[in-house]
Amino acid sequence: MADPALRFEAVSFAYGPRPVLTGLDLEVPAGSFCGLLGPNGAGKSTLLQLAAGALRPRAGQVSVLGRPLAAWGRRELARCVAVVPQRFELAFPFSVLEVVLLGRLPHRGPLALDSARDLELAREAMRATETLEFAGRRLHELSGGEWKRVLVAKALAQEPRVLLLDEPAAELDIRHQVALYELVDRVRREREVTVLAAMHELNLAAAYCDRFVLLRDGAVARSGALEEVMTYQHLTAAFGIDIYVGVNELTGHRLFTPLVRRGGEGA
Repeated sequence: MADPALRFEAVSFAYGPRPVLTGLDLEVPAGSFCGLLGPNGAGKSTLLQLAAGALRPRAGQVSVLGRPLAAWGRRELARCVAVVPQRFELAFPFSVLEVVLLGRLPHRGPLALDSARDLELAREAMRATETLEFAGRRLHELSGGEWKRVLVAKALAQEPRVLLLDEPAAELDIRHQVALYELVDRVRREREVTVLAAMHELNLAAAYCDRFVLLRDGAVARSGALEEVMTYQHLTAAFGIDIYVGVNELTGHRLFTPLVRRGGEGA
């Protein structure tokens, strides 16, 4: 059996005295589209930063593509792992094309100029994310949703083997949410990329992911296939609210709707 793309073994992490992850064990199969679910504060973003090497665990070990994270060089890891963060700030007024080309930095020498292949891959990523029309604009001129699509293009230009997404559909309208996940899923299948995405959109997670991890209080509450994780019992316990679980009669996909009581009964 092939090594998982990501493995967390007894991983703990804290910000100062505040524990965020405690003794977390998790494997993300190679080639999977894994949805990382859970309420705010459950540790989703921290787990992604640990997988990217941006944070180091206080205890335990993180492995990427079968190798402990500590054994990877920074540039070598950046050739294999790309991240789409919730927030992204630049000190200089780069154009959209220049931002997407940042994804090519790990693949060339520190003083090398953009090659024809770099430009080709950047434009291909921008076409795929419908951001090519913004190529000459500055990031501060874009809406939040347009900005997020540019960050996805930057990650795709990086040609990663592992793609980490932190709330990738935030600030996107429903059309672009669907288009984004369609794109990510197509890239995953065509390029054999492993995707781990922190998501709040339960219905979109059920539609596109083939693996699910439900975090609660800094630990894995459940992981596995949809039927094992996304149940009324598990989701209600994790999110602290009743969530109706149904089935779309047209597609067979599961549907998730919070149950809101009206008439003064409370939620």
